[in-house]
Amino acid sequence: MNMWTRVKQYPKIGLVILAYVAFISLGMPDGLLGVAWPSIRTSFSIPLDAIGMLLTAAVTGYMTSSFLSGPLITRLGVGRVLAASCALTGVALIGYTFVPFWWMMVLLGVVAGLGAGAIDAGLNTYVAAHFGEGLMQWLHASYGIGVTLGPIIMTIALTSLNSWQVGYRVVGGFQIALATCFVLTLAMWNNKDTSAANDEPKRLTDYKTPMGETLRQPLVWLSALLFFMYCGAEVALGTWTYSLLIESRGIAPAVAGLWAGSYWATFTIGRVVAGLYAKRAGVNLLVLGGLGGAALGAVLLWWNPFSAASLVGVALIGFSIAPIFPALMSGTSQRVGEHFAANTIGLQMAATGLGTAVIPSLVGVLARQVSLEVIPVCLLVLFLSLFGLYRISMK
Repeated sequence: MNMWTRVKQYPKIGLVILAYVAFISLGMPDGLLGVAWPSIRTSFSIPLDAIGMLLTAAVTGYMTSSFLSGPLITRLGVGRVLAASCALTGVALIGYTFVPFWWMMVLLGVVAGLGAGAIDAGLNTYVAAHFGEGLMQWLHASYGIGVTLGPIIMTIALTSLNSWQVGYRVVGGFQIALATCFVLTLAMWNNKDTSAANDEPKRLTDYKTPMGETLRQPLVWLSALLFFMYCGAEVALGTWTYSLLIESRGIAPAVAGLWAGSYWATFTIGRVVAGLYAKRAGVNLLVLGGLGGAALGAVLLWWNPFSAASLVGVALIGFSIAPIFPALMSGTSQRVGEHFAANTIGLQMAATGLGTAVIPSLVGVLARQVSLEVIPVCLLVLFLSLFGLYRISMK
């Protein structure tokens, strides 16, 4: 390795670290809301279920910016999109703490969603284009760190200062600082190695494929469907596990809360472990193996042959599905072709937002109409369907 190669690697290392920090920051706001909600609704004198308005607003913004991320990255470059997105998110989060009316906070939720969706899609596109599967796994593990830090920050704000506003201001300030870092590193994000231009293949972000042409590809829609179903299953498990364990299985709330709460921690550990073996295993093995393990966990959760079976089933599902999302993201160009990959990643992120809203809601409706015991059945159907659809998508 010559000196010039070593020099060129340092900016790449810096960008990887910055990408990880950005994904940690992406997870922080998601972790804030659950802890802050009782205080927020007291401040605005709103009912318990008003949280749905804020979540819907955020998902709307998220899906919009994710869908448009491909054309935006083509026009502005990854660095500018990330800088603007972090600034939008930071302004929205800080804005939450100053608005006098609830409807204003809901409107700011759209802005926060716009920023989050573009950050998510932009970073996934960049990492898929420039780095390997192992780094993609660790990128998404960083999100788990952010989700874990968010509640801690808000808890400290509430217990020490009795103010939910401080928690949002801290995380919002972090987002603005991150936007500044993206501005200062614009040249690194957009830099191309012209000396190797004739030897290296084009990156995903180098293609200028029109969105209309991308939307005419059947495999693009199949790829988006994979993300819709997978993310819906992931969130459905996290949403309904606690209710299933305490209301239907009779497990003590303390024990059920521990396992339901540790789901995301186990999930994060699974992605860290997957990152160590991702290159050796390959994308297809990570996805199919993960779905197979998740299906076994769903069967165990459904069957419940011994007292701790449901707890073991939840842990098995959480660990098994951990590498699936990053692996699906890294394998986008294999499924749809490099010309359509950048636009497809944006569509996949939009499908992610839709899936997290629709599928857990439908599972909840079925649980209310039939029984909470329908939850593991729904999960099993989703995982088996995903297995079959992924096999169809493989080239």
